[in-house]
Amino acid sequence: MTSKLKASLAEQMKAAMKAGEKEKLGYIRNLHAAIRKKEIDDQVELDDSGVIQILVSLVKQRRDSMEQFQQGGREDLVAAEKLELTFLQTFLPPPISESELKKIIAQAIAETQATSIREMKQVMELVLPQVQSRADGKWVSQLIRAQLELA
Repeated sequence: MTSKLKASLAEQMKAAMKAGEKEKLGYIRNLHAAIRKKEIDDQVELDDSGVIQILVSLVKQRRDSMEQFQQGGREDLVAAEKLELTFLQTFLPPPISESELKKIIAQAIAETQATSIREMKQVMELVLPQVQSRADGKWVSQLIRAQLELA
């Protein structure tokens, strides 16, 4: 199965090389290296969902780095991470809206018949695959917790 994301990445790499966009080329090479590393380590060829998992991981790393750099007062590094984060997000599907996420959570709570925080794990297991790369896990967790506290 060929990956449309990997093909798009290859096209963008060629375009960045021709245009002399060194920063963008660096971002593309970092992403390409992460994909190749995963493929070599697992001895598989990643499809789009595998590439998206890597993208989600890299986005999370960039956000964590930005937080650390802000605490350290390194605004120059925050700006650099923000640029790479923006680039990586162009490959991800659009984020899910809060109302749509709340509907999915409500369905999962009804399906699992969860009534307390102790059953949160069961709800998370149903919700996360549906919102895989469109919502941050921490945000999903907060919304589930809030809905279960109301129940």
